[in-house]
Amino acid sequence: MRDQKNLTIPEFAASRRRLLAGAAGALGGFTLGSLEAWAGAEEEISHTAEAIHQEVLFKASRKRVYDALTDAKQFDQVVRLSAAMQSGMVPAKNGTELGREAGGALSAFGGYITGRIVELVPNERIVQAWRSASWDPGTYSIARFVLSDQGSDSKLVFDHAGFPQGEAQHLAEGWKANYWEPLKKFLAS
Repeated sequence: MRDQKNLTIPEFAASRRRLLAGAAGALGGFTLGSLEAWAGAEEEISHTAEAIHQEVLFKASRKRVYDALTDAKQFDQVVRLSAAMQSGMVPAKNGTELGREAGGALSAFGGYITGRIVELVPNERIVQAWRSASWDPGTYSIARFVLSDQGSDSKLVFDHAGFPQGEAQHLAEGWKANYWEPLKKFLAS
């Protein structure tokens, strides 16, 4: 065989293909064995997780929006303006409960939504472990509300994850009809 430094381009390409094919064959057994090991790990990872990301502008200060989302009396007024309450889908029997510190309980929409306050950063961030009464017991999602200034308005960036598979569309519509639209009405009053 000729010295590789003196090979023509077609000869070098053919030589390189033979080298790669040989290496692939030699590593084939290793690759198959590794794939079997990886298959077990692959089964542990969800590739179908759903999440919701919404951004909403409110014609109010961050403090006003934060207070409306964290003060039980104010949020109860927002709940009463929601599509769920207006339609009678959710009974208005129980008022809203919102803990004012991490670990506090939350309950809204007649107890249909329950959970815990995970984090409160005044006028900036709210994080909740949030669940619907229709979900299996012990199933909680994470709802994260982040507020920022947008000129004289406030921007709320909302992320919701960890809810049961297949619920994303229903929940995304619910956040709009039962949180953002009534919150806009409440803040305008």
